[in-house]
Amino acid sequence: MNRSGPKVRLSRRLGVPLTPKAARIMQRRSSPPGQHGSNAHATRKLSDYKMQLLEKQKLRAQYNIHERQMAVAYAKAIRMKGASDENLIQVLETRLDALVLRAGFASTIYAARQLVTHGHFLVNGHPVNVPAYRLRVGDVVQVKPRSRTLALFGTRLDAIPPCQVPYIEASREHLSFRLVRLPKRAEVPVICDVPRVIEYYSR
Repeated sequence: MNRSGPKVRLSRRLGVPLTPKAARIMQRRSSPPGQHGSNAHATRKLSDYKMQLLEKQKLRAQYNIHERQMAVAYAKAIRMKGASDENLIQVLETRLDALVLRAGFASTIYAARQLVTHGHFLVNGHPVNVPAYRLRVGDVVQVKPRSRTLALFGTRLDAIPPCQVPYIEASREHLSFRLVRLPKRAEVPVICDVPRVIEYYSR
């Protein structure tokens, strides 16, 4: 999903830093935007439905997906064995754009999506430009040879933290990463009460 508009404002509204710039600003101003944002943040009590909706919006924003894509991910999650909240995170986290972000090849989910759609990656040696493409355990993703000379895969990578999740093996030297196993909810760096998202869709 190509989200235009101020990411910082959206981050403050949801209470989740979606970009490094938003994280810096929210250290000083964490309340929702607007003239009465700080008062509303302090005094407003949310209903169960509103809390479920907010958590769903947080999750959608962190993966930069449409409502329909979220509903499809939920439908897949409830058909899988195991806890639905763990399954939902696995479905979303194994998207190609999400793993490009986790591997440290992009600083935001928006940048990761752009890199994928511009065709800079190969999956198991084959070009893939679909951000929603789901990786399987053992899949190897690498930057295309002709894309390796670009600055965004050179000096700009130095400003991005390297891979910090245990379910990916990433190599900055070879500009590649591999999904070694499915992620667990506790390992995935998303800010969300996922059971409330499940409650929202199971109403």
